[in-house]
Order: sequence, then structure tokens, then C-alpha cells
Amino acid sequence: MISLDPSTTALVLIDLQNGIVDGPRAPRSGEAVVKTAQAMAARFRAAGAPVFLVHVGWAKDYADALKQPVDAPTPRPVGGPPQDWGELVPGLQQPGDIVIHKRNWGAFYGTDLDLHLRRRGIKTIVLGGIATNFGVESTARDAWERAYELVIVEDACTSASAELHKMAFAAIFPRIARVISSSDLRFS
Repeated sequence: MISLDPSTTALVLIDLQNGIVDGPRAPRSGEAVVKTAQAMAARFRAAGAPVFLVHVGWAKDYADALKQPVDAPTPRPVGGPPQDWGELVPGLQQPGDIVIHKRNWGAFYGTDLDLHLRRRGIKTIVLGGIATNFGVESTARDAWERAYELVIVEDACTSASAELHKMAFAAIFPRIARVISSSDLRFS
């Protein structure tokens, strides 16, 4: 069980958007992660702690997307992603939530997330989203390097496979964060 101060804690949810949530996911469905995230966000809002909703998207011609040569590039539909691909899932965003648009896996580089967090006096980030080993892990690593205390909620994350999810939670996250279940989260 972890008890957090709502005046210095923020919830950051990664890529809970139409084009990502509905993909093949494991160890749990994207819909299950959204349900857990919505319940956590309601608890944060009730406690007066900020909720940050991060989504990814690019220009139709991908002019603002990374283009380094890699062995396994992410496929990009010609003409850009479908129109609602980057929109947050219905019912997630509520008045007062802060929405961050990113163009990379991680939520810090090229965004004003760090500025928003620091100006609000945030010291602890509670993190969840999709995909565990891409957007969530990239954001967690960057947050840790920026000296934020991290709490990563296992049942608020999922990936393309159970193996990828398990690897991040077994080998990476315990070294940079406290790992909990959403039921173990409390406010002081």
C-alpha cells in the first residue's frame, strides 16, 4: 500500500486513444486498462490532484515524426492515421484535465509536460497507459532521470504481448519506480 500527498502527486496516463486502445493487447485488453485508468483519474480529481492525459499523433504527411533508419520501422498509413486515431477515448477527459500532445514514445521530449508538473509542485508521478514497453517505459525512464518519484500501476498498463509487459515490470520498473496495483493506491 502506498499513501501519496495529492498536493505533490499527479496522474499521467499514456496513449489512451482510439487508435491504440483497440489494438491487440496483453496481458489485459485496452478496454480494461481504460476502465482502471478512469477509476484512478476519478480518485485523483476527487483528491484535488492533477490528471494529465498524453496522446500521440503527427501531421498527415508525418513531417513531424521521427525518421531515423531502424531495422523494424513502425508502419505508417499513407495519408496519415485515420481521422480519430489520436483522439482520447470517449469519457476519459474531464474538465480540468491537462492534455499533452506528443510525437515520440515518451511524454517529456518536445512537450511542455515537465513545465506543467514543476509549476504545480509535482514531485511524484503515478503512471499508466499503453504500451507498457513503449510509451509508458519511455516516459518512466525520462521522469526518473528528471528526479521525479515514480509509481507505476501494473493493472493500468498493457502491451502488444504479455511477455513485453512482464519484462518491463520484472526488469525495468522496479529499478526506477515503485510498482503497485490500482487498489493499493491511497492519498494521505
